[in-house]
Amino acid sequence: MFVLLAAPAQAQGLAGQAQIDAAGDLPVLFDARERLARPDVSEILRLRFLTTTDFPPFNFTDQTGRLAGFHIDLARALCAELGMETKCQIQALPYAQLQDALEAGQGDAVLAGVAVTAALRQRFVFSRPYMLLPARFIRHRETQLPGGDAAALFDRPVGVIAGTAHEMMLKAFFPDIKPVTFETRETLLAALKDRKVDAAFADALQLSFWTQSPAAANCCRLFDGPYLSEKFLGEGMTIMLGPQGGTLATALDSALAALSRNGRLEEIYLRYFPSGLY
Repeated sequence: MFVLLAAPAQAQGLAGQAQIDAAGDLPVLFDARERLARPDVSEILRLRFLTTTDFPPFNFTDQTGRLAGFHIDLARALCAELGMETKCQIQALPYAQLQDALEAGQGDAVLAGVAVTAALRQRFVFSRPYMLLPARFIRHRETQLPGGDAAALFDRPVGVIAGTAHEMMLKAFFPDIKPVTFETRETLLAALKDRKVDAAFADALQLSFWTQSPAAANCCRLFDGPYLSEKFLGEGMTIMLGPQGGTLATALDSALAALSRNGRLEEIYLRYFPSGLY
């Protein structure tokens, strides 16, 4: 498995590759030899996670109206790891209300895929990343390429959505590819399906689910990668806590590391991403 790292050299337009360890399909973000200190959480009266219902497969309501998804199962696993099952609460709010609710003390942690920014770091505390969302190439099954990696796309038209981080990443890391920009994801995927471009470059999560949807009609498959870049794609998914949540953040980091080591994190990932993002 290969990733592109946002090293200083790449900021000057050069691309570098490095291998990362993985447990199955999920990249390991916590060193198995690392033992993170876990503060005493016995005096915490409750652990209230705030999430949303409109971000499947991470957060959604199932057919019975109950909260479900990757983040819901992860929250429960974290509470179990910390020995706080009886103190664990999960509440869903509209995404736009999460930050204000956290600042107002209506919850202790937001588990909803909030992207870390410098501005948010001035207001909140964040855990270490528990998942990275890569970029991937996707190709039509009938398109003939002279190889099995991105080099096979050199001098070929590759679709990408205009004005996105993926467009900037494609141009920075693959200068020999001919980018063809589209205004929307729908027009990009329609062009790929009609073989107007040889491949497309976009978010792996959206591509993974589209390939299995009726709209794709089994036309296409993910190709090469995954590609990760903190510069273009951010730090990854983290848990956001209030400004006084440093102790809890340390405890959650320790719990995330434990779930990574014992395979529970990967188990939850495979439950909701059976086809894999990586």
